[in-house]
Amino acid sequence: MHVIRVLDPLISAGRIKVYSCDSVAGAALASNEGSVEHRCWILNQFHEYVAYEVIPAIRTDCRDGGIEVVAAGASIGAFNAVAVTCRYPHLFSTALGMSGTYDLERLMGFQGNQDYYFSSPLSFVPGMEGPALDTLRSRFIVMPVGQGRWEDPSESWRMAGVLGAKGVPNRVDPWAANYDHDWPTWREMLPLYLDDLVA
Repeated sequence: MHVIRVLDPLISAGRIKVYSCDSVAGAALASNEGSVEHRCWILNQFHEYVAYEVIPAIRTDCRDGGIEVVAAGASIGAFNAVAVTCRYPHLFSTALGMSGTYDLERLMGFQGNQDYYFSSPLSFVPGMEGPALDTLRSRFIVMPVGQGRWEDPSESWRMAGVLGAKGVPNRVDPWAANYDHDWPTWREMLPLYLDDLVA
């Protein structure tokens, strides 16, 4: 969707490397693959795959065993970016959730189970305590959202409220009504925020 093209100035300057992993879980949810339990299991497994396989591969490629990653995504990808940052804050420095859809139960029309609970930051963040929460409080989550067609800014504000209640630094950035829930919006947002976040 031409995302790498718009990120080329940051990549060519050596400021960022981009790693993209297809959201198998998002596809399963969107297509109603299998039972609800199966879809929740896939979502949980996807986040574990990111933490235990993708991050080690990134650190190996960067030759830095402690490098912290910026997780970024749009729509359900924003859900995943915020979720893995909250769930594994020792691995990620920042989450960039563009036009986030955070309440997948409402969106997809299902009642989640334990796998969903551990995958959904709206579910598990309110109960976080101890060292993981302390680490998460040293991270930053930014959630830009348009106010055009197909956007629902209330999703980002709700996620911000949950994070703020636990003392997690976050910010919602509302964009104008001409920014739709679509790739042209995210192609404009992503390089702007990454330029700031990796300054």
